Amino acid sequence: MAVLRSEVKAFIVQALACFDTPSQVVAAVKTEFGIEITRQQCETHDPTKFAGQKLGKTWVDLFHAARKRFREETTDIPIANRAYRLRGLGRLAEKAESMRNLALTAQLYEQAAKEVGDAYVNRRLEPEKPLGSHADQQHAVAEYTLEPDENVPAAPYL
Repeated sequence: MAVLRSEVKAFIVQALACFDTPSQVVAAVKTEFGIEITRQQCETHDPTKFAGQKLGKTWVDLFHAARKRFREETTDIPIANRAYRLRGLGRLAEKAESMRNLALTAQLYEQAAKEVGDAYVNRRLEPEKPLGSHADQQHAVAEYTLEPDENVPAAPYL
C-alpha cells in the first residue's frame, strides 16, 4: 500500500464524500496524480465504511463538510436545474425534428412534459372507488345530449 500525500488524501476524501464509487476515485487519482491505488485503499478514506473506521479526525471532518456542501449546493450543478434540462431537451427535440426522427421527437416532448410536472400523466379523481348510492352514480356519469341547432345546417357525412 503506497503512502499518500495529504493532497491526494484530501482529493480521495472529497471525491468519496461526493458519492463517487471507489473505482471512480481510483481512476481519478490515476489521471490527476499519476498514482495507482487499490479500491480497498481508497475505501479506507470513507468514514461511513467499515474500512474507514480508523480514519483521522481531520479527514472525517473534511468528509462530512464536503458531503454537507455537496448535498446543499446542487444549484451549482447545471443538470440539477429544471430550466437547464428543459433547454437541453428543447435543443434535442429541435434537432431530432429537423432530422425527421419523429419517434425520438415524441419521446423528447414526453420527457419535457414529465419534467414540467405531470403534464403528460393521465389522472383520475377517485381511482377505482366503488360508487355507493344511485345519486352518486348519477353525478359520476354525466350524459350529454346535443340538440340540433336550427340555424346551422347539418354537415353531410363523407
